Amino acid sequence: MQKIIPQDLTFFIEAKEIKPHLLSLDFARCSGMVPGDWELARQPIGTNNIAQLIFTNGIAITAEPQRIILAQPIRNVDRESILIPEIARKYTNVLSNMEFEAIRINLRSYVPFEEQDSARQYITQTLLSPGAWQSVGETPPHASVELVYNLQRAPFYLKITEAALQETEEKVTPIIIFNGSFSYQVDGESNTEKLAVVHSVINNWQSDLSDYQNIINNKFLAQVAQPELALPTNGYNPEANNLFAVSA
Repeated sequence: MQKIIPQDLTFFIEAKEIKPHLLSLDFARCSGMVPGDWELARQPIGTNNIAQLIFTNGIAITAEPQRIILAQPIRNVDRESILIPEIARKYTNVLSNMEFEAIRINLRSYVPFEEQDSARQYITQTLLSPGAWQSVGETPPHASVELVYNLQRAPFYLKITEAALQETEEKVTPIIIFNGSFSYQVDGESNTEKLAVVHSVINNWQSDLSDYQNIINNKFLAQVAQPELALPTNGYNPEANNLFAVSA
């Protein structure tokens, strides 16, 4: 059975009155959020409305007035080398007096297909029922599917989208993107209790990752015949804009 190719792991942490301009390279290093020898891949952004640090290892930290976004590419990365959860813990510790409201763990992966129409047909023929609705227009319709699962610990939102991977200038591989999100509300009587909830969710990220992979691999990809799939030989490069959605 073919499995999804992991792409990135992102934490969205919502809080009141975040001050984005406080996020800087010196702040990240001095607070212990990141090692002192990490280098930036591009010039940092620092304004009252947004601040962003993107490092040469692909890790990105973004601060906005209502949320913090921490992301890491995880293709070909073992779990011991996934660093963004620890960075999220350290960042929230620095902001321990903040009133946290919610935290979302987002996981994105994809599956490549050999034939040009196979990705589209996976959605329109496998996930959706064939019918007259597909005969409207001059070309076959493109579709995406959004699902919400009520799991025991949190709602799980899943969006399945047709897209394409630009491998080379000449070669474009059709793919399906599985964008999953575990959404947690942060409840507590005090900021200390809310911080503990945030840390509990962060500490549980591996369970979310395992559940995400099990749902996609066992409930969705088990319906796809192995010969339809093709694995690209090149790795995903977060600096290259080689992944794009297919518009209708």
